[in-house]
Amino acid sequence: MASDPYAALGVARTATDAEIKKAYRGIAKTSHPDLNPDPAAQDRFKAASAAYDLLKDPEQRRRFDAGEIDAQGQERPQQRFYREHAEASGNPYAQGYGFEGDPDLSDVFADLFGRRGAGGFRQGRAGGFDMRGQDYRFSLQVDFMTAAKGGKTRVTLPEGGTLEVSIPKGVRDGQTIRLKGKGGPGAGQGAPGDAYLTISVAAHPEFRREGDDILLTLPISLDEAVLGGTVAAPTIDGPVNLTIPRGATSGQRLRLRGRGINGGDQHVELKIAMPPQVDEDLVRFMQEWRGTHGYDPRRGMKT
Repeated sequence: MASDPYAALGVARTATDAEIKKAYRGIAKTSHPDLNPDPAAQDRFKAASAAYDLLKDPEQRRRFDAGEIDAQGQERPQQRFYREHAEASGNPYAQGYGFEGDPDLSDVFADLFGRRGAGGFRQGRAGGFDMRGQDYRFSLQVDFMTAAKGGKTRVTLPEGGTLEVSIPKGVRDGQTIRLKGKGGPGAGQGAPGDAYLTISVAAHPEFRREGDDILLTLPISLDEAVLGGTVAAPTIDGPVNLTIPRGATSGQRLRLRGRGINGGDQHVELKIAMPPQVDEDLVRFMQEWRGTHGYDPRRGMKT
């Protein structure tokens, strides 16, 4: 049992009543026996419950701070009525670490588990209780095309089994999807919890995303850049014909309207790719062409 109730709750001796209550709720949320079977967590919850029972009462807190009672709520040994007080019904440490019969703790757990008449913790049924099921949280990676177009995938639940999940069209990286009622089962008549999926979208080798627009870098040949033409450009819905203007240059962007996500566009950035081998015919032609048509694309740049 902790000798310092403030330390058991992780608060300073100057903490307000609201700060003490908030600290207790935080410990209950992670260490309550119904939520965490780890013995160390249960010991922490016992100590926090006892500390909260002591400090939530202004008079008992004053007496503890003044050194009149110890952390167990008992009179200091030098007091003659030590035994009477230790055995009194008002001693919070004579009770267990549950919350039956304590309206203040019932309020804490009602807030903690989200039940104000419809969810979370509720006492009743001859000492039993109803409690909303635990929420599940998952990190789920989906491929680029599934995120863009929607689809289905499966996740494994903590207690075993799988759950089929519908991925909505256009889901974004970092977005959280809520699956109502797909969390842990409730206790008693408590409703099941929810499942929350935080989406991570895997990179695509060709497509990039900006909002609802798709970006694509498209290589074109030297002759396509000079002469123009029609080429096949990939989109998330399959290839489409794209007209390359005569005299196209690397970095130039062309737009495919409505070919993005949810009505967005696809932007195609052109990139001139040289032939795999520069032969003598091309060299000779370019030497002759440069002699009569040479130009400086860097004119005007500061050096």
